[in-house]
Formats: sequence, C-alpha cells, structure tokens
Amino acid sequence: MGRSIKRFVHSQTELESFAARLAEHAQPGLVIYLTGPLGAGKTTFARGFLRGLGYQGVVKSPTYTLVEPYSITSELLCYHFDLYRLTDAEELEFTGARDYFDDSSICLVEWPEKAAGYLADADLVCALAHHPDGRKLLLSACSAKGKRLMSLLEPY
Repeated sequence: MGRSIKRFVHSQTELESFAARLAEHAQPGLVIYLTGPLGAGKTTFARGFLRGLGYQGVVKSPTYTLVEPYSITSELLCYHFDLYRLTDAEELEFTGARDYFDDSSICLVEWPEKAAGYLADADLVCALAHHPDGRKLLLSACSAKGKRLMSLLEPY
C-alpha cells in the first residue's frame, strides 16, 4: 500500500473529528473505502468526513438505497455508498454507480469487498475495528493522491 496512520479513538466525536480533519484537505476524485465489522464506525466516519467538507444536513446510512448523494457545493458531490445489503456485486453495475467515480466527486464506500471488481480503486482505506474502550483506526494510502492527503494530516 504505502504510508499508514494508526489511531485509537475513544468516542464517536473523536472519530468524526479525525474524519473531518481529513476532509478539510480532500480534493475531488478521491475514493475512500471504509472497512470493518458492523458497528465499527464506518457511518460515523462518513458523517464526520461530510461535516469536514461543510455539509450541514442529516447524514444517514444508505444501507437500503446503496448510495446517498450529498451536494457540498455547486461543483462538488460526495457519494456515500453502503454495500452491506448487496447480494451480488453485479447489482452495483445496474445502478450506474460506476458513473459516480469521477474527477468531480468524492466517494466514500462502506463494505467495498461486496463489490470487488465493480468499484474504482481506493486512494485511501480506513479500516475500523472494535475495542472495549473505543475503536482502532488504520488509515492506509493506496495511491499517490492518498499519500499526499495523508501527508497533510501530520502531525495529527
């Protein structure tokens, strides 16, 4: 992969804050995969990231709709995917989701493993895991774009 950042977060607020800090430096064309078990904080991360982009509305998990678009500015859309209920990766192809992965949008993808082969490659992977006192977070860069973004987080 490339560089990575390991963090322990004690609360949802701390996770949202980390994601918001990352979003402050995000550029269109970014793809972030969010991995981890149910309840690990993937949607919480997405909420913080969207807040960091400046979105003020309600952020909900698109578990039943597969994707929720968020208009950040007139030029920037952020698509939040939740592929948990996807039964066949090919289903994603029928939604036209491939068109969302372009240089004018940012895509956050929960459960990317459910659509292997049908998604754009990730620039960053945020792996979240349960811990009795919070969550473990591992943010890994998978592209030059991801490495540049992570370098802007230091010394976070």
